[in-house]
Amino acid sequence: MSAILFVHARGGPPLEYAIPRMAAHAEVHVLALAPLPHGTAGGWLPHCASVTEAPPTDGEALVDLVCAHAGRVAARAVTTFSEYAVVAVAHAAARLGVAGAGKRVEAARDKRLMRRTWRDAGVPIPGFAEIHRGADIDEAFARLTPPLLLKAAWSAGSTAHLTVHDREQAALAWQRGRAVMASSAEDGYAELHSAGEGVSDFLLEEIVTGGTLGWFDGHGWGDYVSVEGIVADGVYHPLAITGRMPTVPPFTERASIAPAELPEQLQRRIEELSRAAVDALGLETCATHTEIKLAPGGHGMWLIETAARFGGVLTTRQVEEVFGLDMIGMLTRQLLGRPVDYPPRMATSGTGAAGSLVILAVDPLGEPWTEHPRWDFAAVDWAELLQPGSRIELVEEKSLPPGTPVPAYREAEGANTMAALCFLTAESAPALLADCARIVDALPKALTATARLTTGMPQ
Repeated sequence: MSAILFVHARGGPPLEYAIPRMAAHAEVHVLALAPLPHGTAGGWLPHCASVTEAPPTDGEALVDLVCAHAGRVAARAVTTFSEYAVVAVAHAAARLGVAGAGKRVEAARDKRLMRRTWRDAGVPIPGFAEIHRGADIDEAFARLTPPLLLKAAWSAGSTAHLTVHDREQAALAWQRGRAVMASSAEDGYAELHSAGEGVSDFLLEEIVTGGTLGWFDGHGWGDYVSVEGIVADGVYHPLAITGRMPTVPPFTERASIAPAELPEQLQRRIEELSRAAVDALGLETCATHTEIKLAPGGHGMWLIETAARFGGVLTTRQVEEVFGLDMIGMLTRQLLGRPVDYPPRMATSGTGAAGSLVILAVDPLGEPWTEHPRWDFAAVDWAELLQPGSRIELVEEKSLPPGTPVPAYREAEGANTMAALCFLTAESAPALLADCARIVDALPKALTATARLTTGMPQ
């Protein structure tokens, strides 16, 4: 069996899900740039041919490291599922002469370059301005319509995203955003190819007004979707659409749901916009995750971003559960030059529903919790919160240990403040959406009540 080098860094699907699917098609060697989840090692370690934990490094030294390790294990392919390692791994693949995202990978990572590329291609995007110095903020407000969203160009998970209404607020937010990016970098949530990249690189973007009217028949859906796919030798294969709950201000994702309950003709329109977006980026061979904002009335759309990797958290598992597509296995085979049976068109319907729910200390209206109980998945009576036929499980690798206080939600830190990640299944997407809504509404009280019963505090 051919060898593949998997570069592990922060983010991406849980290893206990991802590695067995790679190992079904290849001999998997792991090069770990971030701490490994040893608590779940029973689910992934037996599937590895070797595991090497590397000292912290970045830039071209990281590319050198990946190439050298690939040579040692005789890897025929290299891959990663981490946003922060995508660029370095693409450069390593190019140097090794194996399949990879290609020389234009930065366009799927740096949000400034991404938007320039899309603007030149004529695809719909919000108005934007790059922020390199203080004067750029004044110029941005002179030609863009506030409120504006300040974004870190190299961030992930809505980290360092802040809504601003005027120049003074934007200047303060830029200071705050840079501090958040610097702090995230210390925790390993930072671009690995260029040392210091992303701490000061930002853009301001117009906030377009999205809406679900004319798209979804039911209530409770968010106003954007994502298209999951694979680019194979420059040919884009869109595979499925996943929907969302409304985001937590400013735009932190709370839950991803498959399938997105959209009529097929609307899904086909979304599919074609994702094709135009990915084709414009000029990627070679990689996974893709393209986020699209929906305009009210079922008419227009705007591109948010495309990543040269699979969607985060449990997107790959959701797609496999509902549509029967093992995207990790498909990409593994593609990277190794083996035949892959891509569907002729994107799947628009599946069986049942699956979702991932991020536990954040925010109520259904987006207000932070007033109490911060300790996280304890096992102590919650989930049967009271779920409909018959629905199930929930904790993703241990992506969750805080039991007994840890639920972190306070801070707008600028986005998903970095999550307490846990849960995987849910239900008989239908509306049922799963309703389950998630009940959990969001009930969880702070459920955890607080559990803590009082455990400690003997008065009710």
